[in-house]
Amino acid sequence: MSWNEPGGGNNSRDPWGGGNQGPPDLDEALKKLQQRLGGLFGGSKGGGGGGGGASASFFIVLLLGAAIVWALMGLYQIDEQERAVVLRFGKYHSTARPGLQWNPPLIDEVIRVNTTKVRAASFREIMLTQDENIVEVKMSVQYIIDDVKNYVLQVREPENSLQQAAKSALRHVVGGMTMDLVLTEGRTRIATEVDDRLQDYLTSYTTGIRLSAVNVDDSKPPSQVQAAFDDVIKAREDEERVKNEAQSYANGIVPEARGQAQRQIEEASAYREQVIAKAEGEADRFSNLLAAYRKAPVVTRERLYLDAVQNVLANTSKIMVDVEGGNNVMYLPLDKLGTSTTPTRGGAPMSINTSNIRELTDAVTEQLRRDAAAQQARRGGR
Repeated sequence: MSWNEPGGGNNSRDPWGGGNQGPPDLDEALKKLQQRLGGLFGGSKGGGGGGGGASASFFIVLLLGAAIVWALMGLYQIDEQERAVVLRFGKYHSTARPGLQWNPPLIDEVIRVNTTKVRAASFREIMLTQDENIVEVKMSVQYIIDDVKNYVLQVREPENSLQQAAKSALRHVVGGMTMDLVLTEGRTRIATEVDDRLQDYLTSYTTGIRLSAVNVDDSKPPSQVQAAFDDVIKAREDEERVKNEAQSYANGIVPEARGQAQRQIEEASAYREQVIAKAEGEADRFSNLLAAYRKAPVVTRERLYLDAVQNVLANTSKIMVDVEGGNNVMYLPLDKLGTSTTPTRGGAPMSINTSNIRELTDAVTEQLRRDAAAQQARRGGR
């Protein structure tokens, strides 16, 4: 006979203490558990207190529901472009990466930061340049969050720190440049130098910010001096215009002057060669004439005389001929002889040239000599 058969004599061996009862009832076990919990929380331990058991059961259900809600509150999703800083009791615990995460709520604090979003900050500053002029520069800075932990924990206001550091870097760079450079082609140089200097500042401050781009949007003089600056710009433009005109004039006149100088140099060289050649020719002619004179002095002297007379008569239109021993002076109208024409044997007119004049002069001279010799002979005969 088994220990739980009815009528058995070993009822004391029932592990549930139920005597002649059947298998243990679940309701009875739950009631006992409720009684024990009720005793722990100040409830009645007696089986007759139905109201205490109901309140304890409600409390347990409420406690279990709160635990479930608390556990569900710890679940969260981190997007791919985000990172999260986990603080446990206010102290850094870890950095959560993309995916489904769970942290105990009310114990851990999760701070999410978008690390791929490009943020921008812009500002406008009035500052002094190296040549003690005032300029107004507008600059914009683009950046992303590179280190989430430093961005959240190391600096209280990272954006404000970025603004102050950017202004400091801009003042340092602009303060080392002239106003003309800042207002004209120096913008790219300003952006590059500010980028390098500002990134060094942000790294030393452990802000967790990495710069993407630095742009100088505008640079101009302050509005208070805009009119004076416009006058300066106009004067500078006039200066450039005058310079360009002068350069254009120089480009036109300098090559011409160089050409004239080269032409004069060539003419001088040609004149030198001409003078040298003429001098050498005269020297050679004199040498030849000297040799001829040594061979026939009388003929050569007569020939030289005739050449000299010819050169003289070629430049005058009137000749007075005086024969030694004669009383008559002959006048030769060479201007009329040079322009008149004389008939030839064929009847055709022929102009008188230098050779004809020379022949005529020789003939006249010879005739005058003959007349003078005859007259002298007649005087001697007397």
